[in-house]
Amino acid sequence: MDGSWRLWAHGFVRVRLIGESDNAQAVLREAAAAGMPLYRVRAEPDEGLTFVLSAPDFLRLRRILRRHRCRVRIVTKGGFPFLRKRIVRRKALILSALLFVAALAAASSLVWEVRIEPSEHISKEEIRAAAAAEGVRRFQWIARLDEPQDLARRIAARLPDAAWVGVDRHGTMITIKVVEARKPDPRPLENPRDLVAKTDAVITRIVAENGRPVVRRHERVRKGDVLISGVIGTDERRQAVVAKGEVRGLVWHEYEIVSPLVRKAKTYTGNRKDRLWLVIGNRALRLTGYGGEPFAKSDIRSEYAPWRLLRWELPLGTLRERELEVAFEEVRVTVAEAKEAGLARAREELLAKAGEDARILHEKILHEEAGNGKVKVKVLFEVDQPIAEERPIVWPSA
Repeated sequence: MDGSWRLWAHGFVRVRLIGESDNAQAVLREAAAAGMPLYRVRAEPDEGLTFVLSAPDFLRLRRILRRHRCRVRIVTKGGFPFLRKRIVRRKALILSALLFVAALAAASSLVWEVRIEPSEHISKEEIRAAAAAEGVRRFQWIARLDEPQDLARRIAARLPDAAWVGVDRHGTMITIKVVEARKPDPRPLENPRDLVAKTDAVITRIVAENGRPVVRRHERVRKGDVLISGVIGTDERRQAVVAKGEVRGLVWHEYEIVSPLVRKAKTYTGNRKDRLWLVIGNRALRLTGYGGEPFAKSDIRSEYAPWRLLRWELPLGTLRERELEVAFEEVRVTVAEAKEAGLARAREELLAKAGEDARILHEKILHEEAGNGKVKVKVLFEVDQPIAEERPIVWPSA
């Protein structure tokens, strides 16, 4: 169609010409003589004609139709004038759509979340403040931010304890990773001291890292005796240092054990009751499991499941409770079993008291008695354990 863009600009109408054949032909001839371009003129099976003409020419065509006793029916309308009318009629809807697209584009151009991976010694607040100083914060325009590697370099310059900083952007979320610089732990200032015995013992091992050893292996010491002295040198060049070293010794511990022959054991009967709660903030609304306390004795196990919206955790969730009925039964044990249970408790208590490096070498039963539903045992443990403790050196005043 020649000049189709001009036809679209002025608007066009596709019409169906209804009338006798001679009259229809006369309409076409007069329209052509009047300078009205007609496009896509087609003869229809029912002897009608269809053609396309511009909207201004359609108004002129109506006068010709009246003279030849013909009429037309509009099939379609198109072009800019009709499009403009439709836009004007639907301007509220179109404006809302444009505003929605603009709001969506603006929202996708903002930083909505700044995620900071936790660091052991550098707080999140310190990292967040350094990032905010470089413009990395919520509701910041993404276009105003520099490249991630440049941001990482400048944030690292604001964190003296950071060895490396990484900045990664995924959509509207920015993730900041910080690797701390390894620094040696500061050594505390120590005052001159001796290492002395904290209990009576027989020395089995002594290693002096600093200071002067005073005792030897297989030597018996009493509580408070000096093991490694922090005073070194002669009288003229005597000085006090921090005594350091390892001293171990044999220590004897006596325990009196009372172990019952009848124990109470907790068992589950298999009966249970489930409850479901809706948690809103710090309040809960029971949804299922109404009724009083179903069991005299029971254990309750709870599982909370928060609700999430995308990556955000909402202050809502469900709490599932399962109440299990328990029963206590009396279990009778033999004298040997009660004795071994008491000795096991004594060993555990002894090692917790003597330290992780302690070793039980021997144990000797001094007395054993069974009666009145219990077993009484007196036992002597021989333990190899650290025996040194610190004691400050006090110099006599001049």
